[in-house]
Amino acid sequence: APQILPLDLGGSPSNSGAMASQGASLQNYNNELVKCIEDLKEKREEVNRQILKDEEEKQKIQNDLRILTERLSRINDSLARKVASRNEYDKTIMETEAAYMKILESSQTLLHVLKRESVSLTKKKQSSTGTTEP
Repeated sequence: APQILPLDLGGSPSNSGAMASQGASLQNYNNELVKCIEDLKEKREEVNRQILKDEEEKQKIQNDLRILTERLSRINDSLARKVASRNEYDKTIMETEAAYMKILESSQTLLHVLKRESVSLTKKKQSSTGTTEP
């Protein structure tokens, strides 16, 4: 971009008083315009620096998000495997406990049958020998 320099319209000896006054006003306007343009350029540069900073932060956040998304995916996969494993344990425990309860019930039934048979055998023995001793 071309650089705008302050305009020097200083009064030359050939200018009349009115022309000199208009020249001075024009020079003041020019100087103010140059200053305004420079201020705008500085403000634009500040905004540009902020844009670059924000783009850098955006890139970092996108990278962090990608890493976290991959990590979340791995954790979800791991959780799914562990939940399936826990469910298998639950099923095996339930089946084993049910089978164990059947074994206990059968043992209890067997014990009752055995006691009843023992009492019956004792009574038969007593009746066959004629004694009342146990």
